[in-house]
Order: sequence, then structure tokens, then C-alpha cells
Amino acid sequence: EYYRLMQRSPERQRVSGASMAAIIDDFLEYLSKNRAPDTYRWYRDLLQKFIALHADLRVDDIRPFHVQRWVDGYPHLSKTSRRNHMRSVKRCVKWAVTQGYIDHNPLHHLSIPAGERKEVLVSENEYELVLKCARPDSLRDLLITTWETGCRPQESLRVEARHVDIANQRWVIPPSEAKGEKMTRIVYLTDKAFAITRRLMQRHPDGTLFRNAQGNAWTSDSVNCAIDRIRIRMGKDALQRAGQSVTQGQIDEFIKTLKPTRVENGVQRKKTDSELRCEARVKLTNRLAASLVPRYSLYAFRHSFATHALERGVDSVTVAVLMGHSDPSMLAKVYQHLTQNPTFLLDQARRARA
Repeated sequence: EYYRLMQRSPERQRVSGASMAAIIDDFLEYLSKNRAPDTYRWYRDLLQKFIALHADLRVDDIRPFHVQRWVDGYPHLSKTSRRNHMRSVKRCVKWAVTQGYIDHNPLHHLSIPAGERKEVLVSENEYELVLKCARPDSLRDLLITTWETGCRPQESLRVEARHVDIANQRWVIPPSEAKGEKMTRIVYLTDKAFAITRRLMQRHPDGTLFRNAQGNAWTSDSVNCAIDRIRIRMGKDALQRAGQSVTQGQIDEFIKTLKPTRVENGVQRKKTDSELRCEARVKLTNRLAASLVPRYSLYAFRHSFATHALERGVDSVTVAVLMGHSDPSMLAKVYQHLTQNPTFLLDQARRARA
């Protein structure tokens, strides 16, 4: 009888009939108070896109097809982006269940696709080419430090002078600021990484150490954009060496897909034929150049650090500690690039029988 009365109570009816927009607002408020700012912004940006399409949807009425159709409306998304879009909504609804807004999870059966595996292994030669095309120097500092230490992007992008232990040549990040917020994260610095750190400490005694040419802290998005520009420069060099370029036929076809107008000084005007051809040539050349070079990232540098360390004979437990993993088995689950080096594995097989 008690439970029947609770189901009929005005408060219960109010919560159960809440709109999805109200639940998202409550969820974001919870994140803003209990999670890192980057986590809050990540969910906010994705959930705002969802609720813009389903403004009148009640949390009780949401079903997997609402999320699936929303994601299918963005055909350009990568597998990982599709996964992130879907799990942001599913996580919000699951939170609503744990908080008592609803009794069951209507998205329990929503299937979340797997993300793309980061299989890019950066060789020593590729690393040198990336540095050669890296601009400005502030980006080079970040790339070199990641390559030398295997640190996580969230660590290098947030490290400050107060985290540096000069006596022991390392960064010491307290649990409250480390991944998982459970253990102190220690990043040991090679001589190159330590020299960069000390130089940046003098330049930025307060706030983040790694900043762009404008003096603003590097973010994941700005780093990815800068590395994409490196990828295009490397691709253009490859195109030049091969004597390749886009054809006039390709340009003519691509022009049909371009927007024919542009806004200039607040006034919309029609693009000239030469402007359309120039835009088409630039975009097609950049696409062709990018297709010739792997998509590098700070995580690719981190993964490569682990692989090269194992190849040089560093034991897996030590590599796991340097990477910040509490469980060495993570190396086998995540960093499988050794399977791409048959020469190394053959040598190890011979040593096993020596």
C-alpha cells in the first residue's frame, strides 16, 4: 500500500513526467559540481545537440530509436564520434535512474558501437618528419615532451610549475587532479623533457606550462587542429615529390558541392568563378595530402612510447608504471603495436629458445 501511495503522490508524478530537457539540466548541474570542467563541457556540448532535436521529449518516453535516429542524422561522424554521441545520452538517462527520477532505464537496450582503435605507430623517422613540419615552437615542445615521456594529453595540457619536482626530475600530479582521482600520477622526465619543463616554468610560473603562440593554454581541440595542419604539410611534400596534383575535372565536379555565396562585411554576396575554383583547389589538395599521411595525435605518440620501450627491452611492469597504469595487463590490451614488428617478435622467439 505504501508503494502504491508513493506512485500516486504529486511529487512522484512530477518527477516521472519530467521533460528530457529538465533531466539534462539537472545532470549537467550535477557534473558541474562533481566532475572536472572538461567532463562537464564534453557532456554539455553533446547533450545540447540532442535536446535541440527533442525539445518536448519526456524522460519516460525516450527510446533507443530517438538516439539512433539523432546520430544517423550526422553521416559524417566517425565511429568514435558516433559512440560518444550515443553514450552521452545513455549515461544521462542512467544517472536519472540512480537519482530516482525514473524507475527503469528506457535506454538499457541501446547498443553502443565500439570506437575506432588508435593503431597509429609513429616510427623514429616519422617523428622527425612531424617535428620538421611542426609550427610554432610551442607545439614542438608539447610533441617532444609527449614523445619523451609517454604522458597522457590530459597531463601535459594541464601540468603547471607547482607540479614539477625539480630534485627528482619529474611531474607529481596529486590524486584530485589525476585520471581516476585515486592515485598520485608521476611522470618521469628525460633530459630533453626536463629542459623544456624548466624553460617553460620560468616563462609561466603560474598556470599551465604548455601554451600556444598567442599565450593561451593548448586544448585537445587546438592540438588536434595543429597536428592536422602538420599532416597536410607532410602530405603536400609527398605530393610534390610524386608530381601529383588535383585535376581540372575534379575541381569542376567539386565546385558543384560548394556554397555559391559568402558573407563579407556582414553582406552576403555571390562568389566569383575564380574564388570558387581557388576554394575547390585548396580543399581538394588538402584532402589528397591528408590521405597520404596517417592521422597523428598525442595519444599516438604516447602509444608509440610504450611500444618502443618494450622493443628496447624495458620490462612490461616498468613500462606500465611509466605510463601511469595500475595494471600491467593494460599494455597487452591497448598497446598491441608489437604485432606489427615481425622482426622483433622473431628475435624474441629465438631468445626464448636460446
